[in-house]
Amino acid sequence: MRPALEVADIFRRHGGAFRRSHGAHLGRIERRVMAAIEVCRTPALGGHVEQCGDCGLVRCAYNSCRNRHCPKCQGLARAEWLEARQAELLPVPYYHVVFTLPAPAAEIAFQNKRTVYAILFRAAADAMRDIAADPKHLGAEIGAITLLHTWGQTLQHHPHLHCIVPGGGLSSDGTRWVACRPGFFLPVRVLSRRFRELFLARLQAAFTAGELRFSGTLVALAEPDIFAQRLNALRAVEWVVYAKRPFAGPEQVLAYLGRYTHRVALANSRLTRLADGQVDFTWKDYRHHGKTKVMTLAADEFIRRFLLHAVPDGFHRIRHIGFLANGHRTAKLALCRALFAVPAPDPPTPENYRDRARRLTGHALDVCPDCGGAMLERGPLPPRPQPHAPYWCDSS
Repeated sequence: MRPALEVADIFRRHGGAFRRSHGAHLGRIERRVMAAIEVCRTPALGGHVEQCGDCGLVRCAYNSCRNRHCPKCQGLARAEWLEARQAELLPVPYYHVVFTLPAPAAEIAFQNKRTVYAILFRAAADAMRDIAADPKHLGAEIGAITLLHTWGQTLQHHPHLHCIVPGGGLSSDGTRWVACRPGFFLPVRVLSRRFRELFLARLQAAFTAGELRFSGTLVALAEPDIFAQRLNALRAVEWVVYAKRPFAGPEQVLAYLGRYTHRVALANSRLTRLADGQVDFTWKDYRHHGKTKVMTLAADEFIRRFLLHAVPDGFHRIRHIGFLANGHRTAKLALCRALFAVPAPDPPTPENYRDRARRLTGHALDVCPDCGGAMLERGPLPPRPQPHAPYWCDSS
């Protein structure tokens, strides 16, 4: 069912004014994100006509934009990804570790997203691997799923990594599983300092190689002495690395991943009102025990904040490290299962798109909403560009 209010509605109603006001500073990626969300599941993208074989109901099903920043286009992709991760879970505790960039580093990241977000991934991954490999702490090769989020609850820029980590790893000779101490992954203070060291070293290397660009309030950082002062200030503060208690079981791991993967800056379900040029949306105030509150922003400011979180083309926001890295995940997971004496999962059964969507999401694309009969495809609908106006679009 279509939500009462969508991000697309805000873009269609106020996107034109936003483009006119911010055109000089609006990048290609942000423009494409806006355009994709505005036309998602509208006549502009075409689709097909369906008719119920029982009651004769006719409806138009319009195509999705498939942009990864679109709130409407992540459901099936998330479900398919989660199914693949379920097949990879091991019979061990799983931990949730969060690496957060301090604000002075986050400012640099915003103006250099591709370079600095990649450094964030590498520094966090290497920090965990280095500390875990040390016999004083674990003495094993770990694996992890790492997920980049760049937003906080109020849509401000807040880059951080969520890491889901099995509680242990493979011994160096691959002959045994080395388990973490019960309820304890790795020392967060040691992780934090190693993360800070690795991140700042790579940030300095990127600066020396001329890979960083600065503008606006950060333009002075282009000077080596000023940049060095910024790094020295960052070395002088503790960085936030947070390790939560282990999940209760595999189902909790998957439930968590379902909330955090394939996410966009704000889900349509959080929007409550669009009127008089203002947008209301809910947010959780974690400084007050996660209390749900409502924030009101001017539509222009809402769009600006939403677009802060557009990531560069081709940039992977979900990555696997250690024994879960793509290059050898299959072989090393097979080794882990052998060590635990658990069978490999059954291979997936071939199925078409509609059957897969029904099984994974519970949403039947081919069922008549009026009588429950079968919806049959009657023919294509060619793309038909439309002026910006409200649309009713079928969710299939």
